[in-house]
Amino acid sequence: MTTPTAERRLENPKIGDVVTMVETSAESGGERTLLRVELQPGGGTPPHFHKTYAERFTAVDGTVTVHVNGSDHDLAPGESAEAPAGSRHFFKNRTDEVIVFEVELRPGHAGFERAGWIGYGLAADDRTNGKGIPKNPLHLALLLEMSEMRLPGVYSALEPLLELLARVARRRGVDRELERRYVPPGV
Repeated sequence: MTTPTAERRLENPKIGDVVTMVETSAESGGERTLLRVELQPGGGTPPHFHKTYAERFTAVDGTVTVHVNGSDHDLAPGESAEAPAGSRHFFKNRTDEVIVFEVELRPGHAGFERAGWIGYGLAADDRTNGKGIPKNPLHLALLLEMSEMRLPGVYSALEPLLELLARVARRRGVDRELERRYVPPGV
């Protein structure tokens, strides 16, 4: 069953971006997850990588800058860039306007989808800082684990600690509590 579009719209009041889940991993038989992102001027993600899935970015309205393995790609509407699994990447809106682009994960990733619902729910409940990062370290560790998002460089030294925090959170049932509160039924 498909969730109506309005119910697929996640808004982050802390950073002002909006993500619409166009197609979930379950709906595509695991082939892909497709998101549409409305990103505020100056918005974007920190450098990161994913272990098991690639991300393809396609500009829809405005210019999105996608950085992959040391190279910037300024994408105009209709243009795409891919960040293969394991590649260091990030995206930014370096313009003065709201931009719109699509992000396709291949293969699809239900954990990434759940992490999105939870992260945006935490932001709506004022449980994140001004950059949308969860205030509770257990929540942060779980979201990074669910989405398979890893931080490179100096931050990689924190990975063992974050893995430990995620295990503690799961033992305490924090993951189930967050999913019950923020992830819609059937997702």
